[in-house]
Amino acid sequence: MRDLYPSGFNYFIIPFVVGMIFVLCCCVIGAIRVIFELTPQDRKVLVLSLFNPKIMAKNIKDWFCDCLFHVKLWKRNKLLGYMHSSIAFGWFMLIVIGHIEVFLYTPERIHRIWYPIFFRYFVAVSDSTMKGSFFFFLMDFFLLVVLSGIILAFIKRIHSRIFGMRRTTRSSLTDLVGLYALWCIFPLRLLAEGFTADISGGAFLTKSLNNLLHLFYSEPTNALPVWWAYSIALGVFMCILPFSRYMHIPAEILLIPMRNAGIPIRHARKGITRLAVHSCPGCGVCIDACPMSVIPVNVKNTTVYLNRQIKRNSQKRIERISDKCLLCGKCSAVCPVGVEGDKIRIVQRSARKYGISPDYSMIDEREFVKQEGRRVLYFAGCMTHLTPSIKKSLLSILNKVGEDFSIMDEEGGICCGRPMMMAGRKDAAQQMMEKNTNIIASSGASVLLLSCPICYRIFKNDYKLEGIEILHHTEYINRLISEHKLNVSSTGLKYAYHDPCELGRGCGIYDEPRNVVAAVGDLVEGKKHHKESICCGGSLGSLSLGDQHRKKLAESALGNLIMESPDAIVTACPLCKSTFNRYATVPVLDIAEIAAQASVETENIKS
Repeated sequence: MRDLYPSGFNYFIIPFVVGMIFVLCCCVIGAIRVIFELTPQDRKVLVLSLFNPKIMAKNIKDWFCDCLFHVKLWKRNKLLGYMHSSIAFGWFMLIVIGHIEVFLYTPERIHRIWYPIFFRYFVAVSDSTMKGSFFFFLMDFFLLVVLSGIILAFIKRIHSRIFGMRRTTRSSLTDLVGLYALWCIFPLRLLAEGFTADISGGAFLTKSLNNLLHLFYSEPTNALPVWWAYSIALGVFMCILPFSRYMHIPAEILLIPMRNAGIPIRHARKGITRLAVHSCPGCGVCIDACPMSVIPVNVKNTTVYLNRQIKRNSQKRIERISDKCLLCGKCSAVCPVGVEGDKIRIVQRSARKYGISPDYSMIDEREFVKQEGRRVLYFAGCMTHLTPSIKKSLLSILNKVGEDFSIMDEEGGICCGRPMMMAGRKDAAQQMMEKNTNIIASSGASVLLLSCPICYRIFKNDYKLEGIEILHHTEYINRLISEHKLNVSSTGLKYAYHDPCELGRGCGIYDEPRNVVAAVGDLVEGKKHHKESICCGGSLGSLSLGDQHRKKLAESALGNLIMESPDAIVTACPLCKSTFNRYATVPVLDIAEIAAQASVETENIKS
C-alpha cells in the first residue's frame, strides 16, 4: 500500500478527534473520582485483586462475555443477544483490525489516533500489496455484522415483543441523540468506504457498493462530504456518551474488576454505586422482570428509572422509588451487566437520618438459650412464629430423627436484623446482629438451623459465626433424606415449587428444596422459576406498597405456579406461605410440612 495523502491529515478528522479526546478525559476523570471515593480498604482490595491470576482471569472472561458477547442476553432471547453482541463485538473487531492494518502497512502512522478509523481514506492499494485482501474481507464482514445489529435495533424500537420484551425504556433526550448518532455511524462508514473502495481497496460489501456508486459519480473527491458526515457522527456520539445511557460502555470495564474483587455497595451516590448507576445500559430488561410491573403505574419504579433519577440527583423521586421496591432481587438477577438494583435501593434508604436505635444491652441471654452444648440450635424467626405449622413440622422431624437440639427463640427473641437492614437502618440491625452473635456463641452449638429465608440470608452473608454451620431447613431436610436418616414415602401428589426470593436469588438455594419435593411427590415448575421466580408480593422489603398492589403481585405469582394444575403449592418461606394462603385456590404448604407428613404416612392433602 502507499499513502494517498502523504500528510496523513485532513480537516474532516477534527470532529472525531475532538470527540475522542473529550470522552477519554471524561472516562479518566470519572474513573479517578470513583476510585478515590472508595474506602482505603476497598482501594487496597481492588489493587491486590489485579495481581490475583484467578480474579484477573474472571475479569477477562466477564469483559468478553458481558461487554462484547452479551451472553446473559443470548440466554434470555437469542435475537436480543445477537442485536447487542453484533454491535458491540463487531465494532470492537473493526477497531482491532483497523489497528492491525495500520501496524502492518503504515506503522509510522500508528501514533495518530484517527488513522485506524479513517485508514481507507488515507491509503491506496497497489497490485503488489493485495495480501491485505484478507483484512479487506474481515473489515467488510464485521461491518455487515454491525449493520445487521443496527437494523435489528431499529426494528426493536417498533416491535419490542419479538425480542422477548413487553416493555422498553422511554428514552431521554440525550439517549435519543446518542442512539441516532450510533445508528448513523456505520451506514455512513459503509458509504464512505464504498466511495473510495476502488482506490483504497475493499471486499464483497464495499466493492459492490463502489460499483453501484460509479453509476452516479466519476470523481473520488465526491467522497469527502461522506467522510465528513462519518466523522461528525462519531464525534457527536462520543461527546454525548458521558451524558447518556451509552456511558455504560466504558463504565462496565471498571465495574467488572471492582465487582469481582468483592467491593460492596456502601454509599448512596459515591464509589461503586456511582459506577454501577452509570454502568446501567438502559436496556429495560429489568422492567418486565420486576414483579411490580404487572401494575402499569409501577413501571417507573423499576431499576432502570431509579438509576436515571440518581444520575439526575432527584432526591424525592429516588426516595419514592427506593421505598416502594420489594427488594426481591430479580432485577439484579436478569441485569446483563450485573447492576445490583436491590442493594442500590438499600443504600439510598440508609442515606436518610433515623431516630435512636433500640438498645438490647440489658437482655438476659439465658432466657433464649435453654440448654447449652446442644449440636443444633434452631432459630425459628419472627415470621415462622406467625406460621406455627412450619415450626411444628420441623420440630417433628428433629424429634423423629433423634436430633440433639435446642430452640434459640422458643419464648421470643431478637429479630435477625434483616428487615432493619432492608429499611436502611444499619445501626439498629448491627445491634441486633451483635446480640444474636453473643447468644449463638454461648450456646455451644455447631449448627444453626433456620426456617425463614430472610433470617437465613443475613446469618449466612452478614454474621461472623466462626465454627458454626448455617443451614436452611430445606438443606437440612435434604441432607437427612440423602443420608437415609429420614425416610419418606411418596404422596403421589403433584407439587409446584415456588422459589422464595431470599432463598433462591438471595442465596442460590435451588436444588435442595427440589430434591425434597421430588422425594415426596411429583415436582412441577411454573413458567418462571429459579432466578426468575416471581415474588409473592408479601416481601418486607417494600416500605410503601399498598395491600391492593400486593394482592395483584400475589395473584400474578400464583397464576405462574398453577399452570401445571398442581395438587398443592410448596414453598420454603413462612412469608410466602402466609401471603399465598390468602389468595390461592389450592393448598399452600411449606417443605417442612410435606416432609413431616410423608415421613409418617402418605395421606391425601385435599382431605
